[in-house]
Amino acid sequence: MEKYGFVRVAAATPRVKVADTAFNEKEMEALIEKAEHEKVSLLVFPELSVTGYTCGDLFGSNLLIESAEKAVLALRDSTRGLEVTVVAGAPVRYNDRLYNCAIVIRNGQVKGIVPKIYMPTYNEFYEARWFSSGADFLSGNVHNEGRFLDDGRDFVREGFCAEITYAGKRCNISPNLLFTVGEATFAIEICEDLWTPLPPSSFHCVAGAQIIVNLSASNEVLMKHVYRKSLVCEQSAHTLSGYIYCSSGYGESTQDLVFAGSSMIYENGTLMAEAERFGMDSSMILADLDVEKLTVLRQKQSSFYYVTPDGTRASTYAQMYSRVKAGPSAGTDFEKSFHRYIEPHPFVPAGSADDIRARCEEIISIQVLGLATRLEHVRAKSAVIGISGGLDSTLALLVTALAFDKLGWDRKGIIGVSMPGLGTSKRTHTNADDLMEVLGISSREISVVPAVEQHFRDIGHDPEIKDTTYENAQARERTQILMDISNATGGIVIGTGDLSELALGWCTYNGDHMSMYGVNASVPKTLVRYLCRWIGENHITAGTTSDGRSVRDIIRDIVDTPISPELTPTDENGAIAQLTEDLVGPYELNDFFLYHFFRFGCSPEKIVFLAGKAFGDKYDAKTLRYWADNFFRRFFSQQFKRSCLPDGPKVGSVSLSPRGDWRMPSDASADLFRILE
Repeated sequence: MEKYGFVRVAAATPRVKVADTAFNEKEMEALIEKAEHEKVSLLVFPELSVTGYTCGDLFGSNLLIESAEKAVLALRDSTRGLEVTVVAGAPVRYNDRLYNCAIVIRNGQVKGIVPKIYMPTYNEFYEARWFSSGADFLSGNVHNEGRFLDDGRDFVREGFCAEITYAGKRCNISPNLLFTVGEATFAIEICEDLWTPLPPSSFHCVAGAQIIVNLSASNEVLMKHVYRKSLVCEQSAHTLSGYIYCSSGYGESTQDLVFAGSSMIYENGTLMAEAERFGMDSSMILADLDVEKLTVLRQKQSSFYYVTPDGTRASTYAQMYSRVKAGPSAGTDFEKSFHRYIEPHPFVPAGSADDIRARCEEIISIQVLGLATRLEHVRAKSAVIGISGGLDSTLALLVTALAFDKLGWDRKGIIGVSMPGLGTSKRTHTNADDLMEVLGISSREISVVPAVEQHFRDIGHDPEIKDTTYENAQARERTQILMDISNATGGIVIGTGDLSELALGWCTYNGDHMSMYGVNASVPKTLVRYLCRWIGENHITAGTTSDGRSVRDIIRDIVDTPISPELTPTDENGAIAQLTEDLVGPYELNDFFLYHFFRFGCSPEKIVFLAGKAFGDKYDAKTLRYWADNFFRRFFSQQFKRSCLPDGPKVGSVSLSPRGDWRMPSDASADLFRILE
């Protein structure tokens, strides 16, 4: 497998002339040369690309079938010395039957032939008129033993494949062939195969294929493209695979139908590349698929390898397949060129306005319903929240207000407590007070300074030493105040800490680390910032302050305030001096690191590579490595805080709850994950 598990693939749609195999072969050869130049490892052509799909009864012509074989031979010879593996479509005759086939070619050799299984018999085309089903090779109708002549080794699968001499060489023909390119494995289905209730690719994947190739000739009718995309998207998602769909285009007969070159590449339900339809020239799309990621996702999803409800394992089906080593990958330099978009902010909603609204609404609904359920279950008379004027407490307060609204409770039952400390700035203090006022909740202000100063005297700590003791004493005093108020008012303490802080351990153990329900526990900082602004502009009813500030005005200022725990004194101008991102790194980087480590098990080196592609020139390689190393050092050393988290709702696919989402020993070594010398 190529570096970091990526493999470059392409779908090419050539101009065709129906039944002109010489013309078609030359068009395909030009695209092969282009793919080789682009360092493509796997190149896919459309269904029956050698002859054209719309030959009709010409498929009954011996001359056309023999001409197609000669064209494949020419294609085969044109690949000598090349690194690209080619999959082309052609009619193949075997035992006096004609099959609609995909032919795998590599470095002057035909590596194997895969026949189409399902023949469409509806009004558009009647393929069964000309072609037999590849099911012949799976049903026992073909009894010839398959034999791969690959590096002198024989692989025999009696009853599931046959040996054929084609284009002057012997190879196997069967729907159940798995091909390896480097360390990536691909399998093939053809057009109609995908449209069936149980596509062959479902079985190919549990047998070991990470990439599915589909040679297609799919015509255009109104709205068919939308449905076709949904099919490919869903099939790639539930098979956890890369899916290369390549359909025929310009030059196919338009006697009754139009073929527009609808080609696309998906990876686990995500569109990686798509061809522009209705073009008149040959075209090719490229994508760098992450096969390593797919492998990790399958490893995590244990049910993936159970094929039937009675517990039949994938290994049962794997015995029905044979592997063919096509050759090594193309040795692509992904540092130099990369055909893959990497989202720099994977937790933040993106897409159309409707998509963003839907995602935000769903996130908020999960948080609100989780909290409402807990409040009602424990018969809480109040909800107590420490309001700092920062992002996390703002989101927690907004969610709590919406939960009270959902329950039909008076917001006065929410007790917001402002607790100025030794580093509280005027800006955050004002925003905290104003936010509580416009939301119409009950508010209190209790300074922690007298209690903390007394505590310093009690334990003999010099307050001039601004160390961990100085900071954590304030956090723990605040938690004590909140807990005691909740006891006095028959309520629960709503936690404000977020997912990013839990990953970094940027919380005080048994201080802000603790609550009775943590509504932000699986919301990372980049998403907290986004949600605060979105809720303020779209989702919350509120009044205005006495000086005319609206909830939107207040939240905008909170979002624009530098992130800080405000545990050390402000500067001479009263501005925040302790900046969190100077200490633990930019949150957009930490969230990026967390996402790719948690979701896909990426190594630190791969994460740094991906971050370089995602953020471009914003951060240099040295900076990325420094903060990635810091992330992993903190992530491993702070697991003990995550091992005893309060309850909280899971919002996204990344969560660090010890009760099901992240189980890691608190004393695991980080040495393997450190990347600085």
